[in-house]
Amino acid sequence: MKRNSLSSFYVSLWLLLTAVILQAVESAKGKYAHMLFNELFEDYSNALRPVEDTDKVLNVTLQITLSQIKDMDERNQILSAYLWIRQSWYDAYLKWDKDKYDGLDSIRIPSNLVWRPDIVLYNKADDDFSEPVNTNVVLRYDGKITWDAPAITKSSCVVDVSYFPFDSQQCNLTFGSWTYNGNQVDIINSLDSGDLSDFVEDVEWEIHGMPAVKNVITYGCCSEPYPDVTFTLILKRKSSFYIFNLLLPCILISFLAPLGFYLPADSGEKVSLGVTVLLALTVFQLMVAEIMPPSENIPLIGKYYIATMTMITASTALTIIIMNLHHCGSEAKPVPQWARVVILDYMSKIFFVYDVGENCTSPKREKEEECKLEGDDECQRRHKEVRNHLSNRNDDCDLKEKLNGNLSKSYGVHGENVRETVHCCSCYKMLIKNIEYIANCVRDHKANRAKGIEWKKVAKVMDRFFMWIFFIMVFFMSVLVIGKAA
Repeated sequence: MKRNSLSSFYVSLWLLLTAVILQAVESAKGKYAHMLFNELFEDYSNALRPVEDTDKVLNVTLQITLSQIKDMDERNQILSAYLWIRQSWYDAYLKWDKDKYDGLDSIRIPSNLVWRPDIVLYNKADDDFSEPVNTNVVLRYDGKITWDAPAITKSSCVVDVSYFPFDSQQCNLTFGSWTYNGNQVDIINSLDSGDLSDFVEDVEWEIHGMPAVKNVITYGCCSEPYPDVTFTLILKRKSSFYIFNLLLPCILISFLAPLGFYLPADSGEKVSLGVTVLLALTVFQLMVAEIMPPSENIPLIGKYYIATMTMITASTALTIIIMNLHHCGSEAKPVPQWARVVILDYMSKIFFVYDVGENCTSPKREKEEECKLEGDDECQRRHKEVRNHLSNRNDDCDLKEKLNGNLSKSYGVHGENVRETVHCCSCYKMLIKNIEYIANCVRDHKANRAKGIEWKKVAKVMDRFFMWIFFIMVFFMSVLVIGKAA
């Protein structure tokens, strides 16, 4: 027990001595740091470029680290990003011998005490012209100054929305000195691209790179070259949100438009369905128009909306025309022969349109089953037989009248028999006239009904034809739009 207590006592004593020594060292370094600071900035001025020879170029190394994309405003074409900007250069007047200051090789001081290059973002799109964040700089004994400053930048970006929501964008961030030319301050890329190691994943955009390119430009106002470094931010939009909220509802709604041709004409909802679908697509188009900039380039989804709305407008107009064909009555002309052959004979079989009582194996028209008078030899033969029979009955009556007249003259027969015979013949004549009138009315009614049935079948065949045509159009347009995502 005594040995363990002694060992713990020695350990505690050693830790205490170590802490005392470190505190003494720190206090000594703090003392030397104050001495160094007072000596360095006794006659220092941060207003002038820190070079011993004014003809010498001061090299500034620039490095950009992209931390986060805060917003991409497509309508105003502004990119908001959170950057870490690192600048490093050598100050000829801020050097010291670290051995004279107990090995002190670096100090951290406020950045406004030293000269700083006036490197700004050329394509800035922000109304705020405030100074950079006044963070500390790291000053080394050899005069190297490293300045790390965070910045939230708003830069102009030319947004091309031709393939929205499957588009890619390239936004430039151009940094350069505002007043110093290339003979005074030269900018050097620290890396070939921006640093993306600390990038926070964005919910809307994917980063595919940030290459850096140095440019030397001679402006018209001045003969000196002005270097700058341009970082190109390559963005790819994540389209899942827009597919499920804008594109997929539009596709589903557009597939309802051809179904308007399948609705029965007597339901009264064919035109209402087309108008409702058209209004729904108009709402979606307005939502897209609020996001996109008012440019001449129409986005891909906007083209799809316009094409679908045009198709629905055409389908509604065709529905109105076909409904007029469906409601053709007895006053309408008969179906033309070419329409009877093309539509009723061929297209009705292709699109499986049959009348009531017909089937796929042995289709027969209703007028053939009812044996209509037009074009039916058997019916014509039967009607001729009826007419011949009735005419024979008339001849019999005439013959009986003649015989009765002769008998009355020859034998003087008068009375009930003659009158009954004459009355019977007149009844037969009236009955024949009434039957012929009824038969004519029935034939006219059947003929008019046959015309109406044929026009209804023509309208039904045309409905099926346009339904499949518009289904194919909607399908290919949808595949074309979705294929752009690949």
